[in-house]
Amino acid sequence: MADLSVNICGVNFKNPIIAASGTFGFGREFSELYPLSNLGGVSSKGITLEPRDGNPTPRIAECESGILNAVGLQNPGVDHFIEYDLDWLKAQDTVVIANIAGNTAEDYCAMAEKLSASSVDMIELNISCPNVKCGGVQFGTQPDSVASITSEVKKYCKKPLIVKLSPNVTDIAEIARAAESAGADAISMINTLTGMRIDINTARPIIHNNTGGMSGPAVFPVAVRMVWQVSNAVKIPIIGMGGISKWQDAVEMLMAGASALQVGTVLFNDPYAPIKINSGLNKYLDEHGYNSVKELTGTVKPY
Repeated sequence: MADLSVNICGVNFKNPIIAASGTFGFGREFSELYPLSNLGGVSSKGITLEPRDGNPTPRIAECESGILNAVGLQNPGVDHFIEYDLDWLKAQDTVVIANIAGNTAEDYCAMAEKLSASSVDMIELNISCPNVKCGGVQFGTQPDSVASITSEVKKYCKKPLIVKLSPNVTDIAEIARAAESAGADAISMINTLTGMRIDINTARPIIHNNTGGMSGPAVFPVAVRMVWQVSNAVKIPIIGMGGISKWQDAVEMLMAGASALQVGTVLFNDPYAPIKINSGLNKYLDEHGYNSVKELTGTVKPY
C-alpha cells in the first residue's frame, strides 16, 4: 500500500484529500456518514468577522455538469466558530483549515489574529471578495492587491497561510507570483468561475444576485490548466481544486502540479466521493508502482 501522506507547510495530512470550503459546512452533517478522520483535512465554510445571513434567495442554480452559487458567505462569524465548532472539529483527527473572507484588509487581519491564537492548523485566505474601500473590486483580481492583502494578513497570521486564487483574472501565474512574493506559504486554486443563468419564462436571472460562482466537473479542465501554469511559476505548494469528482481527476490534478486536493461540489450529489477518490487513488498508486502519492506531483510531460 502506497504512502498517501503529504506535508504542506509543515502540516502533516494523512492523505491528500481535503473537503473544500463552502461544501462541507463545519463537518457535523458529514460525520454522521463516516468518520472525518478518513479525510486528510477539512477547509471550513467561509468565515467572516461578524455573522452573515448571506444573499437573498434564490442563490443556487443547477446547470449541466455543475452549479452556480451566490450564497453570500452565510456563516455564524469567527467568534462563534472558535467557541462552538473548532474544538469539535479538532477532535475529529483531521487537519482543520479555517477559510476566512472579508470586505476590508482590517477584517482579514482581525480574523487572522484571532485564529492564530486558536487550534486551527492552517488559514486559507479567500481573496475572491469585494474590497469595499476600492469600489468593490475583488482583492484577488490584480497582482498589486493580491500582494497587498497577503502581506497585511501575514503580519497577523502565525499559522501557515494559504492564499486561495480566483480564476477570474487575465494571468493566473502573475497573481500566484504576487501571493508568493508577499509571503503566502501555499496556494489553493481554483475558486469558482463567474457565471450566469436566465429564466427564459421571466427573462430574469435565476439567481437573485444575478451572477454566481460556477463549480463542478465543467470547470475541471480550466482548473488543471491553471494549476499547471502556476506550478511552473511558483515554488510554494499548491492545493488543487475545481471540479474534482473521481479518482482519475485526482491523479490528473496531482500530475499537473498539485501537492494536495480539495473536493467540493461533488459532495452535493455524492457525500462519499472523498472516500471513493482516496480509495481509487491508492489503488492507482499501487498498480503503477508508486511508493508515495508525493511522487505523482508535477509529473505531467508537456509536448
